[in-house]
Amino acid sequence: MSPFPGLLPDEPVDTVAHLIQTALTPIFMLSGIGTLLNLFNTRLARVSDHIEKANETLEQTKTPSERRHLHRHLGHLHRRTLLLDAAILLGAVGGASACGAAFVLFLGSLRDSSVASWLVVMFGVALCCTVGALAMFLCDSLLAWHGLRMTTSWARSIKPKI
Repeated sequence: MSPFPGLLPDEPVDTVAHLIQTALTPIFMLSGIGTLLNLFNTRLARVSDHIEKANETLEQTKTPSERRHLHRHLGHLHRRTLLLDAAILLGAVGGASACGAAFVLFLGSLRDSSVASWLVVMFGVALCCTVGALAMFLCDSLLAWHGLRMTTSWARSIKPKI
């Protein structure tokens, strides 16, 4: 009996090396997804801080035009939080699927069973969710750039009070 179930004693080193390379692919993907999740959470925290500041400014503002602008700005920030929430959710599901793919590879090597269909499903879900998370992040970036342009043009339109 082989000391490592699923691997025959006379199995070539290339086969074992290929198994290790294949098992590491989802782990590298998981590392990248973790970095993306950190980025998304940091960005969400900054948007949240911006919402708090805008709410404080809204409470102190008396001018109707400034209040309308702040309400539009808060709506814009709310849409950004929804996109970032979706990006985080998709990233988390993608990370869980990448872990599942690594686990399926591990089980397949231990049991010497055919787990190809599970592996394709888990890795496919991880890839789709990661692409979806990146798409949500792109939408948030576009909203942020649009909001920056709107804020800049609005600030230019206000005449300083002397």
